Amino acid sequence: MSDTPTPPATAREWQLASRPVGWPKPEDFAFVEAEVRTPGEGQVLVRNEYLSVDPYMRGRMSAAKSYVAPYELGKAMQGGAVGQVVASNAEGISAGDHVLHFLGWREYAVVDAKAAVKVDPEAAPLSAYLGVLGMTGLTAYAGLLRTASFKEGDSVFVSGAAGAVGSQVGQIAKLKGASRVIGSAGSDEKVKLLTEEYGFDAAFNYKNGPVSEQLRAAAPDGVDVYFDNVGGDHLEAAIGSLNRDGRIAVCGAISVYNSTEPAPGPKNLARLIQTRGRIEGFLVGDHYDLQPRFVEEVGAWIRSGELKYRETVVEGIENNLDAFLGVLRGDNTGKMIVKL
Repeated sequence: MSDTPTPPATAREWQLASRPVGWPKPEDFAFVEAEVRTPGEGQVLVRNEYLSVDPYMRGRMSAAKSYVAPYELGKAMQGGAVGQVVASNAEGISAGDHVLHFLGWREYAVVDAKAAVKVDPEAAPLSAYLGVLGMTGLTAYAGLLRTASFKEGDSVFVSGAAGAVGSQVGQIAKLKGASRVIGSAGSDEKVKLLTEEYGFDAAFNYKNGPVSEQLRAAAPDGVDVYFDNVGGDHLEAAIGSLNRDGRIAVCGAISVYNSTEPAPGPKNLARLIQTRGRIEGFLVGDHYDLQPRFVEEVGAWIRSGELKYRETVVEGIENNLDAFLGVLRGDNTGKMIVKL
């Protein structure tokens, strides 16, 4: 058993102070000291080592009805986290074990053991369980292979392609036999990363001109699959380039998350009639049955070096909010991680 530190009486956490309107502001949040509780029956106390910040968290800051409960005002926010158990009152998990759970945004968390998953720090870096081998990785895997019904020979377009999900979508598509993979990103540096390191066949900077024109140039024969992380003009462009029986998997719409007015829909939806195309939204939570296959297949690609990944690591829980806002701005390359 590993040596585990004695937990302090109090620890720091981030709480939602008010619901943001438009772009979140620092005054919408509170960084406070909170009591570190002793775990009750069936619970463990975890000292968090890495925290995840993700675009979906912006939706939980709103009170609007959604697929997941909103964050409660005056209480610690939640998100993916991985850390070491320092006290256990549950069978099957011991002090010294490392676990993945969803009580992030804090230094210490009392977690129901049934909501914690043991992870092996020897098999992969702990931070990988929040990204490439975690929720974002499974999102890419399930969205491409199940929702978009990817098949060998498909031409694939991915938006937000340098992010944690998008970069994995493109690489999985290549590893599974895509005929062509195209990505869009928000800087020339990220575009270079997509083609030179991640193996995309083509990529473009969406800030350099109309997305529809750049996509047509990058995919002159059209696309069979579009994996949408962005929405807006990217979705409209993808519909315009969609081939017969094309599929669009809608994962996110980061371009409109901070809008105060409803975003206009694509103007060319009628084209789906002509292409017999389909658009389907999905949530990773509906696809956890794929987890064992995902970990086995993607874990092997990571070990062999066939699948590459980047992380943007921000040091210190005091910078958790800055890291989250950075994700919304697109500051990250790959998964944004906060190291405590």
